[in-house]
Amino acid sequence: MRHETLPPNPNSKLDFSQADLHRIYLAGGCFWGAQAYLQRLPGVAATSVGYANGKTGNPSYQEVCYNNTGHAETVEVQFDPQRIGLATILEYFFKIIDPTLLNQQGNDRGTQYRTGIYYVDPADLSVIQSVVAQQQQAYTLPIVTEIRPLEQYFLAEDYHQDYLEKNPGGYCHVSFATLPDATVEPIITPDPSSPAPASPATARSGVAPLIDPSRYTLPNDSDLKHILTPLAYAVVRENATEHPFSGAYWREERTGLYVDVVTGEPLFSSRDKFDAGCGWPSFTKPVGHQVIREKRDRSHGMDRVEVRSRAGDSHLGHVFSDGPASKGGLRYCINSAALRFIPLADLEKEGYGDWLAYFRTAEEQA
Repeated sequence: MRHETLPPNPNSKLDFSQADLHRIYLAGGCFWGAQAYLQRLPGVAATSVGYANGKTGNPSYQEVCYNNTGHAETVEVQFDPQRIGLATILEYFFKIIDPTLLNQQGNDRGTQYRTGIYYVDPADLSVIQSVVAQQQQAYTLPIVTEIRPLEQYFLAEDYHQDYLEKNPGGYCHVSFATLPDATVEPIITPDPSSPAPASPATARSGVAPLIDPSRYTLPNDSDLKHILTPLAYAVVRENATEHPFSGAYWREERTGLYVDVVTGEPLFSSRDKFDAGCGWPSFTKPVGHQVIREKRDRSHGMDRVEVRSRAGDSHLGHVFSDGPASKGGLRYCINSAALRFIPLADLEKEGYGDWLAYFRTAEEQA
């Protein structure tokens, strides 16, 4: 795969001079594409590429490739925990690797192309294990990504650093389609263990507010059966699908927020809704990639990617790659029964007043 142009880097506009940076080391196959992708996650202050956890000191690229040194091509990621959490970085990391493949990614083969997560802070281990356990649910094969403390890391040669910036047509096995839309969501929700974010009142115009999952509680199953309609319960808990052109929101055109019918957690926005002609509400992306979970679905003789909510673990629908190319190429095809729509005029009284600036800025620009 060749990339003639790279997406803009949103971090070039951020000031990290006062940030207390954290580090994680990620091995994801050829480090050229992995570095270019990871350095574009909003909140990543700096990256480098090198050779990690091998058997020799300060190896050359040729030695790593041909002398069985045991090193993995690795990206050092320095990030601001106030802007992006480790869990979020790892969730995006898993979007660019196949963690079930041993010693290979893309067209590359060899132990240097194994996948790995190497940490320097022991407190990170529980976060890493939690994310990997969540990711395992999307695969039938076991995840073979290494989880180890960083033992050694040697910088790669200068020509490898920021290789795709210098050689935009160079080889890269990584797709940039899953990067967050930095023009809408330049700050990603931090991990729960990070210091508390700014209050909703300080939310910036045009930017989705930070979404704290602890605000959205999951009722027990007995209560859900009384709260939800039979169709909604069948969709969110039994993975049912409503009939096309029958749901409440497939033709909804008002400005507003779509939340999980189970917990109320914000999931999708009218700003990202489009008419796909399929008979279900369709969106180019969620309001934040951290609010959904994607899982491989091989039911009914098909191979699809299921979409579930984070706080409620509600079955929402599926995501397909036939969406508008100008918006990233994805189509989140969602059941109306899994959602509750809150119009702009009702956001304040429904407890979502922190979203007003986000929508009003969009309307002013329209």
